[in-house]
Amino acid sequence: MMMQKLQRFGGAMFTPVLLFAFAGIILSLSIMFQNEMLVGGIAAEGTIWKNFWAVVESGGWTVFNQIELLFVIGLPMGLAQKANARAALESFVVYTTFNNFLSKILQLMGPTFNVDFTQEVGGNSGLKMIAGTKTLDTNLIGAILIAAIVVWIHNRYFEKKLPDWIGIFQGSSLVVIIGFFLMLPIAFLTAWIWPIIQSGIGSAQGFMASSGTFGVWLYVFLERILIPTGLHHFIYQPFIFGPAVVEGGFALHNVSKLFAPLGIAAAFYTTASPEKRKKTLALLIPTALTAILSGITEPFEFTFLFIAPQLFLVHSLLAATLGATVYAFGVVGDIGGGLITNLSQFIIPMSINHMGSVLTLFAVGFTFSVIYFFVFRFAILKYDLKTPGREDAEEVKMYSKQEYRDKQAKKNAGALAGNPYAVSAAHYMEALGGADNIVEVNNCATRLRVTVADEALVAPDAEFKEGGAHGLVRNGRAFQVIVGLDVPQVREAFDQLVAQKPI
Repeated sequence: MMMQKLQRFGGAMFTPVLLFAFAGIILSLSIMFQNEMLVGGIAAEGTIWKNFWAVVESGGWTVFNQIELLFVIGLPMGLAQKANARAALESFVVYTTFNNFLSKILQLMGPTFNVDFTQEVGGNSGLKMIAGTKTLDTNLIGAILIAAIVVWIHNRYFEKKLPDWIGIFQGSSLVVIIGFFLMLPIAFLTAWIWPIIQSGIGSAQGFMASSGTFGVWLYVFLERILIPTGLHHFIYQPFIFGPAVVEGGFALHNVSKLFAPLGIAAAFYTTASPEKRKKTLALLIPTALTAILSGITEPFEFTFLFIAPQLFLVHSLLAATLGATVYAFGVVGDIGGGLITNLSQFIIPMSINHMGSVLTLFAVGFTFSVIYFFVFRFAILKYDLKTPGREDAEEVKMYSKQEYRDKQAKKNAGALAGNPYAVSAAHYMEALGGADNIVEVNNCATRLRVTVADEALVAPDAEFKEGGAHGLVRNGRAFQVIVGLDVPQVREAFDQLVAQKPI
């Protein structure tokens, strides 16, 4: 039960993270196009070209400059058990109330808490402007904790019936009122404890920065191995987005995204049954390209994560060794989420004066692609792992059959016709025992998480693959349907179908 809650929490964290990819690409392109070394004199100060891309860049920073608010709003959307939109509004109000309390406390009693509130925000001041309020820089940690508190209040008290004469204060008002009074002592505790934590983080930065290659290896390993739980966000986000930002090797955890899919996909293809290789290739090409080009690896990794979890451990060990090896060869810098981002923020800029680093990156990376291939191929054949294309009975599939879609469209009298997400949702619902068997629904980046009343009513895994799923994870009454990046749309359609069941 605890693991289910942690996984649900990790999945909810991915809601705002999905916004990072586009914003990162926009920032990368706009910064690149303002670099005179790359595009020439057209990017000189004061030119129309320069000014245009400066405007575009300012828009690109929106997501990252307001990252706390994204999580404060995004987490309740994924965690609230009812009225998610209202929970997001409540979370925003309570969080900004917390920061206003904290700001005034430090303004009046800063020296008591060893905080110089007269300093400018940023730098080593430990201060930040959040939603127009100068406050302590609690970053994602503070935002996540406050959002979690609000979700707890919301789930417990949102539907609390008050006497009619004070009925105006029930619902969202009651949640905010409770949050208001809770935030006052929490703000005092934060003013007392967080400066100590900031000092500790500063010490940790020094330790990690001086830990060398092993520190990079451990960092990358933890970031990969925790993906199944969703808790990998806690590993990389504090380092990439603050407050524990460390330069150099701690931006190398994405290197495996460029090179691992090549070796893994080749191993899957060559070990697949001859009659299934064509369909296996149809599964591998889009998922591997997505991982390499955009850095979104979950669909690719989930094709084998739950089928052969021991391979995911091997993947995590190799990814960590790859990152540490690249670092040991002197390559440092921000290796972004995929090849597109890397071209603008690492490969092209570094090739001007540090071509050796770029060549080293690719030499080491492609070497590890080969290592991945042989290690995965050996493990698959040695232990007869049922990776894509090696299943005993199930057909290798990535998308639902057209015949099934036509059947479902007719069955639902037009309600699902022309909507592939609704078709998939209907298929998964039936395979999960029907709407009456659904107790709770959630999702993460690529998985539809469902708790059922009776697990005996859930169909075999092959039935889910017929609907287009990559696989199914069973844990008692908790099920994870591995859908892919379409899961938000499928979840929306699934919720609508659940809502239509007779009461």
